[in-house]
Amino acid sequence: MILSALASYYEILAQQGKAPVPGWENVKVSFALCIDGEGTLTDLLPTTDQVERGKKLVSVPRAMGLPLGVKRTVGVAPNFLWDNATYLLGLPKKDPKRDRECFRLSARLHRRLLEPVDHPAAQAVCRFFAQWEPEKAPEHPVLLPYLEELQKGGNLIFRVNGEDLHEIPEVGAAWDREYSQTPADAVTAQCLITGERAPVARLHTAIKGVRGAQSSGAALVSFNADAFCSYGKEQNYNAPVSERAAFAYTTALNALLADEKHRLMLGDTTVVWWAVPADKDTAPVYADFFAGMMGPDRDDTFGEEGLARGMDALRQGKSFPFREAELHPDTPFFILGLAPNAARLSVRFFYRDSFGAIGENILAHYERLEIVKPSNAPKYLSPWGMIRETANQNAKDKKPPDTLVGAVMRSILENVPYPAALFSAVLLRIRADHNVNWQRAAILKAYFLKNQPKNQENQFDYKEAATVKLNDETNYTPYLLGRLFSLLENIQETASPGLNATIKDRYFSSASATPAAVFPTLLRLEQSHMKVIRRDKPGLATTLDRQLQEIMGRIEETFPKHMNQEDQGTFVLGYYHQLQKRYQKKEEKSNG
Repeated sequence: MILSALASYYEILAQQGKAPVPGWENVKVSFALCIDGEGTLTDLLPTTDQVERGKKLVSVPRAMGLPLGVKRTVGVAPNFLWDNATYLLGLPKKDPKRDRECFRLSARLHRRLLEPVDHPAAQAVCRFFAQWEPEKAPEHPVLLPYLEELQKGGNLIFRVNGEDLHEIPEVGAAWDREYSQTPADAVTAQCLITGERAPVARLHTAIKGVRGAQSSGAALVSFNADAFCSYGKEQNYNAPVSERAAFAYTTALNALLADEKHRLMLGDTTVVWWAVPADKDTAPVYADFFAGMMGPDRDDTFGEEGLARGMDALRQGKSFPFREAELHPDTPFFILGLAPNAARLSVRFFYRDSFGAIGENILAHYERLEIVKPSNAPKYLSPWGMIRETANQNAKDKKPPDTLVGAVMRSILENVPYPAALFSAVLLRIRADHNVNWQRAAILKAYFLKNQPKNQENQFDYKEAATVKLNDETNYTPYLLGRLFSLLENIQETASPGLNATIKDRYFSSASATPAAVFPTLLRLEQSHMKVIRRDKPGLATTLDRQLQEIMGRIEETFPKHMNQEDQGTFVLGYYHQLQKRYQKKEEKSNG
């Protein structure tokens, strides 16, 4: 399913001219080897572009359409018309014998393919390989200024008298003839993607751009040990994919991973997505809108209201206009999450559904997250924003648990219950740093609404506490205790402003887990604090005392000795709602 969907997307890219034809690929090139008609190296020119990364302009290698590269493992295998400095110049790296072999095989390949080509530039490159002395490369005056960069492994191309060799039609035709030839020893089988009988690709092109994977690329399909093989077959002959189909799916996936606007990083997982609409030209627009749905707190290109209208239309099964295109809810849409796994890639998740169904599920998720929050907070909390709340932001490595990414994405995209590990991880972070922000409160609320847990002892439905704002009707003790703790914190801060540590810093974790052991102490402290407030601010003291008595009067039982995780989450929501009620009153006074 994954390979077939990617191969279909390649056809869209090829139709739009955004993907190379079979036998060619986009390669990042750092330098151009400039030679004259006699094959003499005259200059070395950087081929980089300035792109904006954050707030800085950085130089990145330029992507060029070049002959398809070989899949390298440990052997020596040259590329045609492009390669690193060891293959094209014999520049030494670690093993002199291997370095010489790299240059020798590269020279043999180029001379074999270019000598029959009737073009001066092709003959100039042949003369270059015939007269170049690899052992003198490190001392060549043209190479000396860039020696350190060349040894890092960047790719080079040939430029003859100002003309890039790979752009000459006669040279390109020579490569097309080479690539189209079927080797005598080719294995033919029925392709798993197309169903046609054709030569099978023994190795597939490496996939580049997955965070944490090898920079040279990793394999999505690979068999490299006898334990993975069967019936005497080797490598990818165990999962036969034709050369044409293998080229299509790898080209499409590499194009998706290279597109920074339509790529999302969730922990160690790299997420890409694509649509296959009836109108092929609108495929990028679907990707744009989905990018907004996945990152509404970081992408304001079409505004929160535009996003809300679009998602609401999808929920109703209606098409809607977006960026001069009409987006249809029945369009097939695909989402793929990849993670590194040694020299291979691990598929964290893969979803295929209609664009409308996915949009409807995402909207339902955002509605569950809706909660009262500071006035300057964004309207939506993105999936990455959710997962980030489970990581220790004070640690050197702020990466969230890898196992959560796939489970959380499945919950959002398929509209199924959230993983219990998400709820536990958020509570753990709150206990560790005592930070009850709106993001964490929203996650707890969403969990209660979707998972619908109940207290088995009293059959309390936790959805009663999962309200957008303060629920002053419920008498559930854990929720009331959270409200009470927030009020006691307010009383302490009013009596002693500017404290370095409040009761939240000292008692929050224990108060939410073992209330009976903590609240008697907190209430004794409250009496001392209220004496100060009655002396300095008698009017405010009356208000605070009334609020305190109102909450205490609702607690119909003694303080619980222990509270389970769900009750602790309810405590947190009660605390947060009461806190936001206080802040809202302050904002109303300042605005009034």
